[in-house]
Amino acid sequence: MDSEFWHQRWQRKEIGFHKEDPNIYLTEHWHTLNIPNNSLVFVPLCGKSQDMLWLVAQRHKVLGVELSEIAVREFFEGAKIHPKITKNGELVQYDSPNITIYSGDLFTLKADHFKQVQAVYDRGALVALPEKMRQAYIAHLRNNLPQAINGLLVTMEYNQNLTPGPPFSLAPTEIQKLFEGFDDVSDIATDDIEFRGNTVRMRIWKYSRY
Repeated sequence: MDSEFWHQRWQRKEIGFHKEDPNIYLTEHWHTLNIPNNSLVFVPLCGKSQDMLWLVAQRHKVLGVELSEIAVREFFEGAKIHPKITKNGELVQYDSPNITIYSGDLFTLKADHFKQVQAVYDRGALVALPEKMRQAYIAHLRNNLPQAINGLLVTMEYNQNLTPGPPFSLAPTEIQKLFEGFDDVSDIATDDIEFRGNTVRMRIWKYSRY
């Protein structure tokens, strides 16, 4: 799976992963992080998620990154927000008062991009990546996010032999291994749902580094 896979999904409108309402796990569990007002929240592989507008409604600011510029444009058009658009190296930067989204490869974001980030919300990034890319992704965050960081993460567990990803199944043992070096990594809730004809266990995590 590479960048072309996701570009084609957006071009063909094969975006069953996109939801029109804020994610229920976000709205139910975000408060457990105790993030102050006006904090900057990083949303990786954000697509055109309504979760970003929900976070702004909670008096946060949002920094997103999304590979597909189609998704970024559709997000701002749908929200009736007119961003300032500039070229920023390999990235295209969409700026508005409360939401900034970079269109491009997440791995081109460096520590300078993240220096004001206080929290991470990941509903669709980690589960979208195959195993080796998951390791590289978490390593990239570990090396570039500020030392003090809090995060809310949503993962899935199911029989990968029955349904190929993405989204991919991640066992709790893999999450604990990926987040080695963080001070606290804990699953705070689970929810069993039907997905593609199979039972899937959704697991909500919070993590922190001091």
